[in-house]
Amino acid sequence: MQSPDPFVNTLQEWFGIFRRRMMSNFFTYARDKGLTMAQFGAMLHIFHKGACGVSDIGSDLGVTNSAASQMLDRLFQLNLVSRSEDPIDRRVKNIDLTDNGRQILQESGLAFQSWLEDLARSMTAEEQEQVRNALSTLIDKASQLEAIHS
Repeated sequence: MQSPDPFVNTLQEWFGIFRRRMMSNFFTYARDKGLTMAQFGAMLHIFHKGACGVSDIGSDLGVTNSAASQMLDRLFQLNLVSRSEDPIDRRVKNIDLTDNGRQILQESGLAFQSWLEDLARSMTAEEQEQVRNALSTLIDKASQLEAIHS
């Protein structure tokens, strides 16, 4: 959807390119490792939020607890996640990444990192400085909005 604001349109165009490239790398890497995007998404959730329960992962991914549990069973079989009892409620299982799971996530970012480095090398030092300053401003303003809406 086009905005009447050219600045917003430019942000949308950049975000589209950025998202396509990032997701393409993740999709390719996940597929090459025999993982579904839902499984990969669950791993990313755990990576960012830390050990959590099945219902937390299911809620984040928009799937039922049963579907999340089945998906996590496969990740457990692949030794990408571990399960442990919650110290407060033994009926609850905490799911965490194994070292293998963390390694896969780190490796998945390498191709995207390489693309960013190629992009940086394609720019002059002056262009890099302009973009860095502009992005610093965007980061500051986005952080301010997050603080207001949190």
